[in-house]
Formats: sequence, structure tokens, C-alpha cells
Amino acid sequence: MAAIPPTPRATISLIIPAFNEEAYLPGCLDAVMANVAGQAHEVIVVDNNSTDSTMQVISRYPGVTYLFEEQKGITRARQRGLLGSTGDILAFVDADTRPPPGWIEQITEQFAARDDLACLSGPYSFYDLDGLRNLVSNGWFVVARPLSGIAGSIVVGGNFAIRRTVLDKMGGFDKSIEFYGEDVDIARRAGKHGKVRFSPRLVMPTSGRRMQEQGFLKIAGIYFLNYCSIMFRGKPATKGYKDIR
Repeated sequence: MAAIPPTPRATISLIIPAFNEEAYLPGCLDAVMANVAGQAHEVIVVDNNSTDSTMQVISRYPGVTYLFEEQKGITRARQRGLLGSTGDILAFVDADTRPPPGWIEQITEQFAARDDLACLSGPYSFYDLDGLRNLVSNGWFVVARPLSGIAGSIVVGGNFAIRRTVLDKMGGFDKSIEFYGEDVDIARRAGKHGKVRFSPRLVMPTSGRRMQEQGFLKIAGIYFLNYCSIMFRGKPATKGYKDIR
């Protein structure tokens, strides 16, 4: 009897949208080169029409693919990454994150273990907040776990992976959403095509710069408002946002 060939492992494309991220992108790409690149099918940075030296930063990292998206907006940059990538699973992080050891291995293992897994996400930790502020900021993710059980899904925009087949069924990212609520929209729509899992082990270190600039209570209120609006109305409650660089 002929041997059954092993099922090929799904390939993973890592996609990093970046707008004027010359200060944070080197830390992100250093972590990617150390902890992710060896396991990833490709690493892509989408320059979202930056006016600083973001492009020059990317050029210093051999093997990183540079894509350009003229129309500013996180969903538009992610869509450009989708169209310009070839992996079976698309993993998205933000330019101010620092993917840790074992992160991409968790993605590989969890998608291999469950054919019905559509999207995987996990919490942030904040590398530039002090102990108390980091603890308070992480309180959102304590709330998020039971909330995800009630609502059925939750995704953190700077720390998620999704099957290409699911994104194709979704029609890609909703480019009409400017900023707030885009991750909730991903979770809501991906959940129609499989399981959306929020794993507390899939931790992503990131910057707390937005909370430092605008305050934790204000940011928490905006995110909660838009979470509810997307889940129950299908569209965000707010459109405007401030770039924090």
C-alpha cells in the first residue's frame, strides 16, 4: 500500500501596516527577525503613505517585502497586505509591537489542530508602561475573555491571524472603517465562517503610547462604545481618530 503523503503545513504571511513609524518600526522588525522570520513564509511591511523615513527603515532589513498603500487608513493598509501576500494564513501585527519567541509557533500549532479555526487573537502587554499602569491597561483583557464568550468573538487588531480562505469569504477588510472598531468588525464577520478564538497565551508586547497620550479611561470608553456599535449596529460609532507617533 502506498504511503499517504503528509499534509503540507500551512504557510504564514506576516503583515505589518506602518504609517510614519520610523521610531518604533526598528524595534518591531528586530523582534520579527529574531523570533518570527525563520518560521514565516514572508514578512511584509505596508507603507501607508508615510512622510518620514519609514521606507528607509524597511530597506535595512533584507528579506522584508515592501508594499505601498497610498490611501491612508489601517483597513486599507491591511487590504493591500492581503492582496500582496501569498500565505495560507495571514498574521497581522502593528509597527509598535515586538513579536516574542514562540508567538508564530502558537499560530502554526493552533491552526493545524483545528480545521474550523477561522481567526486567532490574543492580548497585549505594554512594554513602555510602568507596573501599575500596565496592570490597569491589561484589565481590559480580563474583561475581554467573558465578553468574548457572550458576544462570540473578539480580535485585537495588532495581534491576530486569520485564514486567507476566510478573508476571501468575508470580501476582505472593510475599508470604510477608518480606525476604531475595525478589529471588532473582523471578529464579527470572521465568526460567520468558523471559530474565532481569543487565546490568553498569545501575548503581544506593544507600546502604550495611545493610553499615555489620551488616557486609559478615555481610550477604554471609545473602544467599548465602538465594540458595542459594531456588534449590534454593524458600523462604528466614531470616525475621527488621532495619530499618536
